[in-house]
Amino acid sequence: MQVEDITEDIIKLVVALVMGAIIGAEREYKTKAAGFRTVTLIMVGSTLFTMISQIMGGIHDPARVASNILTGIGFIGAGTIFKEGSFVKGLTTAAVIWAAAAIGMSIGIGHYEFAFIALCIVMGVLLGFSWFQNIIDKSNVNKVYKITFTGNHIEKIDEINAIFGLYKMKAKCILQSKHSNEMILSYSVSGPEKNHTELVKEFYSNSLINSFESY
Repeated sequence: MQVEDITEDIIKLVVALVMGAIIGAEREYKTKAAGFRTVTLIMVGSTLFTMISQIMGGIHDPARVASNILTGIGFIGAGTIFKEGSFVKGLTTAAVIWAAAAIGMSIGIGHYEFAFIALCIVMGVLLGFSWFQNIIDKSNVNKVYKITFTGNHIEKIDEINAIFGLYKMKAKCILQSKHSNEMILSYSVSGPEKNHTELVKEFYSNSLINSFESY
């Protein structure tokens, strides 16, 4: 191997290290499962595997090399996904790992321009789209309300449904039960975050409701 080849290989690994560190720093700042060191090593590793495949002649079958790298990355990505209550978390981190591996492979074959453009897109999504996602999330928040009341069940159910309509909320009764003269209803309610806040205030002050929980 000539000096020029060694220099080029070192440049690839350094570029992978720097780009991986940039993405990894963002994940570390947000305290995600795959943070600074993990994402950096994934990018360096995928770059190194791609370089080795070229040295060993694997460049003649690039699809096989890519599929093997992505299979390994898939296991790492799956480890970052978990369920917490009714929410699935870690999907973005898994996607970041997948993208980091792809960028590393681009560096490994010497396509620095592709890697740089991809890095800008990934960081743009991670940093620039957060505010847009917050707007979307606040415009349609889903919560479950567990409401307890006594008295004429039919009339009070109609009154509760009217309250949801008053605050422009979409409500669906998902569970109901009765204990003695006490009725318990659980609603899945969706609507803007500010409407949820006003709805909670209404439930606190409304005398027809004995108690309620929201989560």
